[in-house]
Amino acid sequence: METAVAYIESVKKQFLYYKTLGEKAMAQLQPEQLFFSPNEDTNSIAIIVKHLHGNMLSRWTDFLTSDGEKEWRNRDDEFENPFTDAETLMQKWNEGWDCLLNALETVTPDNLDSIIYIRNEGHTVTEAINRQLAHYPYHIGQIVFFAKQLKQEAWNSLSISKNNSAQYNNQKFAEEKGTRNFIDSELNRLNNTTK
Repeated sequence: METAVAYIESVKKQFLYYKTLGEKAMAQLQPEQLFFSPNEDTNSIAIIVKHLHGNMLSRWTDFLTSDGEKEWRNRDDEFENPFTDAETLMQKWNEGWDCLLNALETVTPDNLDSIIYIRNEGHTVTEAINRQLAHYPYHIGQIVFFAKQLKQEAWNSLSISKNNSAQYNNQKFAEEKGTRNFIDSELNRLNNTTK
């Protein structure tokens, strides 16, 4: 039971970390850069956000009781007609993440092994969570990479900055050894990176 509780808390923190990472990347851009695509085969950040929004609403609405691929979802449209302004983009971003984070509040140690469906394929709740915990960071990585390319030398690193690994390691090894979730310190570092 303790392991299940720890898993649920860890998952919540990891999703929050990737949400924050995406926000810190997008915050470094000019609004028009969110909508830039170098060619027809490359999704803009706005398109990636639209896809994440659609996926999150579909997967996490009635998470424990209905198929994760909702009848009302239009996945193909998620890659067309992006949001047209930064305010709408961020509103949809938050709507998707709120849906996910609220759904996670319904997950308990008792229902982690329950079966839910995505396109009629059965997943335990744990498997369904892990599926999205792999999917969303993939797209957050795209957002970060694209934002870094757009900012070029003006980019404010969101990870351990180049040539600072030794300093970072010295700081970590100076701390007392203990059991703690690395996401807590990463969120703290990330929130202090781009203030």
